[in-house]
Amino acid sequence: MNTAEFINIAASICPDRIAVVCGEKRYTFSEMEERVNRLSNSLLEMGIERGERVAIVQVNCNRYVEAYYAAAKVGAIFVPLNCRARQDELKYMINTAEATTLFIGGRYVGLLNSMRSVLPTVKRFISLESKQEGMLDYEELVSSSSPEAAEIEVQDDEPAMLMFTAGTTGLPKAVVLSHNSFSVYVLGNVEPPDPELEEVNLIAIPLYHIAGAQTMMASTYGGRTMVLPQQFDATEWLALVEKERVTRSVLVPTMLKRIIDHPDFAKCDLSSLQVITYGAAPMPLQVIEKAIGLMRNVKFINAFGQTETASTVTTLAPEDHIIEGTEEERQKKLRRLSSIGRAMDDTEVKVTDEAGSELPPGQVGEIVARGPRLMMGYWKAPEATARAMDKDGWLHTGDMGWMDEDGYFYLAGRAKDMIIRGGENISPEEVEAVLCSHPCIEDAAVIGVPDEEWGECVRAVVVLKKGQKTAEEELIEFCRVRLASFKKPESVVFVDRLPYSPLGKVLKRVIRERYGKLSPGS
Repeated sequence: MNTAEFINIAASICPDRIAVVCGEKRYTFSEMEERVNRLSNSLLEMGIERGERVAIVQVNCNRYVEAYYAAAKVGAIFVPLNCRARQDELKYMINTAEATTLFIGGRYVGLLNSMRSVLPTVKRFISLESKQEGMLDYEELVSSSSPEAAEIEVQDDEPAMLMFTAGTTGLPKAVVLSHNSFSVYVLGNVEPPDPELEEVNLIAIPLYHIAGAQTMMASTYGGRTMVLPQQFDATEWLALVEKERVTRSVLVPTMLKRIIDHPDFAKCDLSSLQVITYGAAPMPLQVIEKAIGLMRNVKFINAFGQTETASTVTTLAPEDHIIEGTEEERQKKLRRLSSIGRAMDDTEVKVTDEAGSELPPGQVGEIVARGPRLMMGYWKAPEATARAMDKDGWLHTGDMGWMDEDGYFYLAGRAKDMIIRGGENISPEEVEAVLCSHPCIEDAAVIGVPDEEWGECVRAVVVLKKGQKTAEEELIEFCRVRLASFKKPESVVFVDRLPYSPLGKVLKRVIRERYGKLSPGS
């Protein structure tokens, strides 16, 4: 199914329901469908052809959603760009995609205007928020064309989106996702609109991220009102939940922590909130435990996936977040809170060794996945595609992990982040979890540093809680009694804060550059 059909389905079932809230702007599903139709006709009139790349640099807003569906209607490939990227990164992504059309948000007009000479494939610059010299005006494109739907036959196996990976370890790769990559998930996991049931989804994740794109499509097909703050702010999130009577939201762990730690959290009326889905980065156990305790009427879902899998491949279900039963059952549930759950019905997931053989429960290896939602490949990069996907269709995620006896998967870090000390594999996440359980520690990251005798040794980079003090030796001993001896840190570096990506992933590459030398002070 062409994903543009999602907006048509919602508009036919609940035309007068609010589709999107963006600041003071509110559009119903029928209004949004008309705006999408008009924009898609303008794209055709300006000569955009099937398969052309249409890129966007903008924060979350209603026009972002409209631009995606309009591109999908005419068979163009949508290219959402990280609006926090630096100039050289944007140049690389736009030129790699060979984008011919570029939608630009107001705050990025000056930057993109200054880059015109180094963007040879871009023929059309479209200003999203105000009239700009030398650019087409978005609202004029919407108002000047026919409201009738464009009759373009787009197959479900055609590319819908070219989405760049986070690029935290180097240049980002361009992942090609088909309409099928999204529609298989949406049709299999989301109920079509119910005229009697109104749901409101607060999308705080950027739409340039795979989780944001997936949430946008699921919300559209399900007839859910999308509330779109431009960027995440805990104060605004709490106010929007109360004002818009939000029923569900998608968050990364850093966002959830800021929400539950907010000084006004207890003062806000969050009674409408029913579901919180979290993912995109590991969830600290103490954060989700606290959230469960504070939000007793909310169902929590941990969704694990990556751009190459069109997002979710495993989920930790709401029932797994209910910590009750006998003491043995409670302890088992608490342990499982640190897992990423079980494989979804349409996806196969397993753990393999370096030779590709499946490992039994309890053994750490690489998590691999197979199913109908996987990427078509990396854009014009057959060698990289072949390295990521084997001949049997298994995607090598690069995530290390293990599975328990009941099919729950646990992360053990990225393959490139694994520490090998004297031939023993050490999972940074295991050590980080122990460090973060220390009463003085706010945050922690673990890396390997070169060692002449052992090859690598464990180094902890930690952030203390405000007003707390502890010593390197005390933290090392704290870990020694809770881990196998070879896993304990052999050095500790105290810092004010860890470097994070916009979506809450610790930038291990940056940490290794800063603190990965032979001695902490070298």
